[in-house]
Amino acid sequence: MFSTKLTRKDFLAATFAAGVGSFSGFDPHAFAQISESPQRGPSICDIRTFGALGNGKTVDSAAINRAIESADAKGGGTIYFPAGTYLCYSIRLKSSISLYLDAGATILAADVPPGGMTTGGYDPAGPPQAWEKFQDFGHNHWRNSLFWGEDLHDVSITGPGLIWGKGLSRGEGGLPHAESPGVANKAIALKNCRNVIFRDFSMLTCGHFAILLTCVDNVTIDNVKIDTNRDGIDIDCCKNVRVSNCSVNSPWDDGICPKSSYALGYERATENVTITNCYVTGIYDYGTLLDGTFKRMQYPVGFRAPVGRIKCGTESNGGFKNITISNCVFENCRGLALETVDGGIIEDITVSNITMRGMVESPLFLRLGARLRGPEGTKPGILRRVLVNNLVSSNAVAEYPSIISGIPGTLIEDIKISDLYLQQVGGGTKEWAQIDPPEKEKGYPESTMFGRLPARGFFLRHARNLEFSNIEIATGQPDARPAFWMHDVDGIDLFRVKAGKNTSAYSLRDVKDFRSFGSRDFADRTENAITQADF
Repeated sequence: MFSTKLTRKDFLAATFAAGVGSFSGFDPHAFAQISESPQRGPSICDIRTFGALGNGKTVDSAAINRAIESADAKGGGTIYFPAGTYLCYSIRLKSSISLYLDAGATILAADVPPGGMTTGGYDPAGPPQAWEKFQDFGHNHWRNSLFWGEDLHDVSITGPGLIWGKGLSRGEGGLPHAESPGVANKAIALKNCRNVIFRDFSMLTCGHFAILLTCVDNVTIDNVKIDTNRDGIDIDCCKNVRVSNCSVNSPWDDGICPKSSYALGYERATENVTITNCYVTGIYDYGTLLDGTFKRMQYPVGFRAPVGRIKCGTESNGGFKNITISNCVFENCRGLALETVDGGIIEDITVSNITMRGMVESPLFLRLGARLRGPEGTKPGILRRVLVNNLVSSNAVAEYPSIISGIPGTLIEDIKISDLYLQQVGGGTKEWAQIDPPEKEKGYPESTMFGRLPARGFFLRHARNLEFSNIEIATGQPDARPAFWMHDVDGIDLFRVKAGKNTSAYSLRDVKDFRSFGSRDFADRTENAITQADF
């Protein structure tokens, strides 16, 4: 039994060691003294004392789960992972439990044969639910994961170690599917939890989801690096979430993705979310973000574009409220997307201080659609009160300008965009300028859904009360399309727009309350109603 008589100096030294981990020589025995009592025992559980070997060959998940259960029986504590490679199937998290992954510690997801496993392997996904048809299989199940927990509180994973989802399924490419017995497709999955912290660790090739949080409130995700083969961070039906200082390379799917699915069996908004100081990309080969070599992904011939973006959607039954996205960098990926296509409300969103380079689709994509994947009677949602400011995008593709598009009879409302510099490669032709894109109300929301577009800056359709100020639209090559193309727009102000003196600025179809003023390139103009005009 350790002595419990600590001096203030001992306390501060042990606390500092716990905070910075291996960088100061983290000593779990010293830290254990802080909270030890005769009734409780040490609050640090070293997984090696429970039989974990960390040799990368022996499956250690049973020993790790014993350590977690032991700490849980004592009311909680820290599970300490020293340096080593721990081959694992499912690790079951508990309330008031913290996992600390020391430098050199790797939790390695064990492989599963292509046909799955009749016995053993990862925990079963669980029985199907009546509402499962409203979202993908992975969003309906949490236990078929490397780490999982349901109905928990005060859970954390911290430390400079690595979670490597090598044996997890991404559901494609001949690998075992998540529906197969013994197979897992998520690195970390939590449902109905609160007070969760993820900090400082790295994640590599983590299957369909690196992190999936469903109905998890009071979340902090900080300084996590993710280099993965599908989704990075999915925040589904969650409240009070802080994502900061994270880097995500996800060539084949979304990087940071708030969602609001029907996976709970009812609608729940994702709200009060802050995403700040993050980097998203889709251009690098797996692992090269983590090791800092940043080698370009070699995509198959004909593959259109990497993903790697920040997106609210596609699952959008419950909607998104009070979201702020700031100080983020997008590189060689798709742009920022706000989507409500399943009946939810998107409102009170701010986007600020964003830099984008090499966007392979629209830098901005705001879409209100009518896919309506939800219970019978689901109606189109609402997209309103969005502010975007201080955004620069360079070298974006020509085909897809920024898009704000509702559907006939259901308009996007109250959008204010200011202080933007949008530069695309250009080269749009007169034929492109004559395109009248299809509506595709029920289509899957993607900025490519309408095909090539007749604008080089903004494509605006089915919207009300739009305001643009201090906007510059530039192209690397001459482009024959107007800077702004708009159809069925009720109320639009454009102030100090710079689009070039020798090019068309606006193409209008069925536009009311139009006002453009303060531009050096063309005269001020106010119109109450325009059936069709180009100027």
